[in-house]
Amino acid sequence: MNIHTYPLGQMQANCYLLEQDGNALLIDPGDSADFLLEKIAIQHLKLIGIVATHGHFDHIMAVGEIQLSYPTIPFYIYPKDKFLLKRVIETANHFLGFDPVVIPITKTKDLNTGTWSISTFKFQILSTPGHTPGSVSLYLKDSNILFSGDTLFNAGVGRYDFSYSSKEDLKTSLASLLLLPPQTIVYPGHGPETSIEAEQQVTQLIP
Repeated sequence: MNIHTYPLGQMQANCYLLEQDGNALLIDPGDSADFLLEKIAIQHLKLIGIVATHGHFDHIMAVGEIQLSYPTIPFYIYPKDKFLLKRVIETANHFLGFDPVVIPITKTKDLNTGTWSISTFKFQILSTPGHTPGSVSLYLKDSNILFSGDTLFNAGVGRYDFSYSSKEDLKTSLASLLLLPPQTIVYPGHGPETSIEAEQQVTQLIP
């Protein structure tokens, strides 16, 4: 499996394009739909799904536009974060200072914890709330790869000062992730990749 990392938008949120056996899966396409569609087309890939680690605008804002080109492609998100889909323009305006043009998401499916397979991709969906109520991490056990969203960064964590966030839930989520094998490579929602081993050495992720 090939993993392509694209920091997109003003928030530089990491979008991941996973490529395997001619299939493509997008994780957190927060901006630049045209750019992502071009990458898929140039590599002659078949897009089979879009998945979000959580519902914040900077991780999902390109979904609706991508679905215009792929109207049958579903968008997977954990149910507890669906309320954030209705706040995309409002929260984008708050952080960016303007109302972005956002194409509505047309086909949404619930992402549930446990084993999740889509075409040739197979993940363990780990519930990692705290940053948002429905934050999840996508774990490929056989490959020692974790897509952690905004739960765990390189020597840092996502914000937990939103009205719907929970510092205690985030602490619990981090504790569970740090129990994964040390060699696990972590692909976060922002910033460079890291590893579970490296994050285990950080003295205090949350004060």
